Amino acid sequence: MKLGMRVRGGLLAALIMWATPFATTLAVGLVSSPASAQTVDSIQVEGNRRVETATIRSYFKPGPNGKLDQGHIDDGLKGLIETGLFQDVHINQAGGRIVVSVIENPVIGRVAFEGNKKVKDEQLSGEIQSKARGTLSRPMVQSDAQRIADIYRHAGRYDVSVVPEIIEQPNNRVDLVFTITEGNKTGINSIEFVGNVAYSSYRLRDVIKTRESNLLSFLGGNDVYDPDRIEADRDLIRRYYLKHGFADVQVVAALTEYDPQKKGFLVTFKIEEGQQYHVGSVNFESSIASLDGNALARFSRVGVGSLYNAEALEKSVEEMQIEASRRGYAFAVVKPRGDRNFETHTVSIVFAIDEGPRTYIERINVRGNTRTRDYVIRREFDISEGDAYNRALVDRAERRLKNLDFFKSVKITTEPGSSSDRVILNVELEEKSTGDFSVSGGYSTTDGPLAEVSVSERNLLGRGLFGKVSVTYGEFARGVSVSFVEPYLLDYRVALGLDAYYREQLPNTYISYETRTIGFSPRIGLQLREDMSVQLRYSIYQQEVSLPSYLDNCNNTTNGIFNPSPAFANTTAGQQLIQSLGAVDPTGTGLWCYSDGEASLPVRKELAGGSTLTSAVGYTFDYNTLDNNKNPTDGLLIDWKQDFAGVGGDVTYLKSAIDAKYYTPLVADVIALVHLQGGLMTQVGNNQIRMLDQFQEGPNLVRGFAPNGIGPRDINPYGTQDALGGTQYWGASLEFQTPFWFLPKELGMKGAVYADAGWLGDYKGPTDWATTGEVNLPGCIPPTNNGMASPAAPGTCLGLQYASQNVVRTSVGVGLIWQSPFGPLRFDYAIPLTKGKYDIVQEFKFGGGTTF
Repeated sequence: MKLGMRVRGGLLAALIMWATPFATTLAVGLVSSPASAQTVDSIQVEGNRRVETATIRSYFKPGPNGKLDQGHIDDGLKGLIETGLFQDVHINQAGGRIVVSVIENPVIGRVAFEGNKKVKDEQLSGEIQSKARGTLSRPMVQSDAQRIADIYRHAGRYDVSVVPEIIEQPNNRVDLVFTITEGNKTGINSIEFVGNVAYSSYRLRDVIKTRESNLLSFLGGNDVYDPDRIEADRDLIRRYYLKHGFADVQVVAALTEYDPQKKGFLVTFKIEEGQQYHVGSVNFESSIASLDGNALARFSRVGVGSLYNAEALEKSVEEMQIEASRRGYAFAVVKPRGDRNFETHTVSIVFAIDEGPRTYIERINVRGNTRTRDYVIRREFDISEGDAYNRALVDRAERRLKNLDFFKSVKITTEPGSSSDRVILNVELEEKSTGDFSVSGGYSTTDGPLAEVSVSERNLLGRGLFGKVSVTYGEFARGVSVSFVEPYLLDYRVALGLDAYYREQLPNTYISYETRTIGFSPRIGLQLREDMSVQLRYSIYQQEVSLPSYLDNCNNTTNGIFNPSPAFANTTAGQQLIQSLGAVDPTGTGLWCYSDGEASLPVRKELAGGSTLTSAVGYTFDYNTLDNNKNPTDGLLIDWKQDFAGVGGDVTYLKSAIDAKYYTPLVADVIALVHLQGGLMTQVGNNQIRMLDQFQEGPNLVRGFAPNGIGPRDINPYGTQDALGGTQYWGASLEFQTPFWFLPKELGMKGAVYADAGWLGDYKGPTDWATTGEVNLPGCIPPTNNGMASPAAPGTCLGLQYASQNVVRTSVGVGLIWQSPFGPLRFDYAIPLTKGKYDIVQEFKFGGGTTF
């Protein structure tokens, strides 16, 4: 029994000893593969034409022992596939060798686009990854087709389809053709607001950037559906409510729905307004022992009793934090806190000043500026590397960069620096075109048809400079101007501007004379605050006046014989005078210099003096809190300016003028405008003020009157009755503007009703020749005193007969305001209620222009 067991045991042992080598060999063949004994040099490559064998082998990286195992082979296979150079890759292990078989992707001969009309080939070529002479990758081709479709959808064409086609060519080359069916433009059919009570949908449509499609939408692009713009509109609506006291407002959603029947989008904004709050109290608390919170109170723009205004709150925090930094508290942080009283609808605001973390700016990275120089961007920061990190100053820099209008987008983000007290600022930019070539056209009842061609650049040479050249040509006005602005003079935030110009004002219905002016004016502008600015300027210009010969000939010979000009002789008045005089005037008395329609004495005096050189210094102070400079609905704009002439030159005077406009919303969408203006001109020294330098007013002061239609005037019945102007004026206007609710908002039409009042007077120009000693003037030979009339009597060439017309002019009227795609247009019809005897009435006025 034991012997049998030993035999069986011996047979089992022998069997195991015999089977072990076979099993080991089998296991190695199944698991480790022959590659375990191979090196990179033993890899055989087949099928490659353009790609070098060594390049393919380089993807198979052996281990530390120089041998390849299965993991190394798999990594090499994956790497070859990811290159996109091959349609297919196979690895075979036979005969102790590794064979890599590849089928190369074809080379693209050309890339073409068919069917595209709205987007140019150059733009599409720059967006796709497939390029001519590059390798064809089918996944990349599909990605490019999707990218092209996205470009069209971003432009509002959601019906677009893009079909890529690969055309085989000899020598493993292909042509890639994208066939595009652009489809129709997919616009915004309607914009609705749900939950708005305090403000009408009409008003809110003016707040957002998105517009509904209409007949004039082809001139703009804001009616195109853009998800990013819709999200930005949500924030604009929220900020609008927060600015007007609605501290709890929420724009819950912006729902968009595509209507296949109308082939357009329906956009609905859901709003929860909440209650409107006023400011109940304003307090200041400081946890910094040496800094009194009340010392920053004067920088607060929030007042007790006023509407809660989140925008004013933000600006208050910014200015208070900057002021604290100036006082040496670089890390001070101002945090506003608002406690609502739901019963009284008030907010108690507390500005808490605390010591913030001691964080420094390690580095400022500027990215995306391909054209604009780095220093142009960095100079908008009031902080630099190594300074204390101040969020208020960073926000101000971001706002300044956006206001430059050099970039499509500006975003400043932070990331941790090399240590816990260091931070890195990343400025991400996307540049846009800053050059403009414009052809402008317009028409007004004053200047007639007018056209302008201009070329301008806001970011000249990428240095932030501004330059513009323009040529104007019209029926009564012509000119050329060149402007240049350096916004940072000597690296200070001081703008230097230079203007050179030549202008011609031709005779028209309102003036009998022509003026030609050539001048040069340097100016310096300073931004005192965001709402305050001042400009200092120097102006030097030469002005020349000319008249048609028949308005400056006096028609009196040296014998005192009346000799009427043909222009006057052919008029009814001329015929009557000739008949009454028996065709000639043998007595020599004549009708003196005004007899056949002469220009006014002050005008002819300008002719006698030749060209006049004016050298003046002046300044302008602006205060602007308007919510929108182009279409204001709230805020105050004050413009105060003074000019002193007499820094050399031929004339001396001091001219002051103020213009103030206050806008405020009333009920619904009605906007009230109060407009006050006034001017004063003072004589300096013994030089008399020229007629041309005095204020000339008309519809810009009181609507319903012609240009130069009010104020002192030469009233000689046989003269041209030129307006003389005055040294003082004032005007007041009350206007109510409201949109037409029955018209689409996108048309931009509003109606206006108004009442105007104004006065112009105190003429201080020349009244006769005798006071100046200028008797024998070219074209005006004074008649001899033969006892028939005094040489200085009114009605002769030695005296001026004029009416001061010291009466307040008033008028009422209606207007149509159109923010058209062709530029702002305005039509006014006004009826004068009170006027001077010799005023010129013009009930209808129209003006406007465009850039296209």
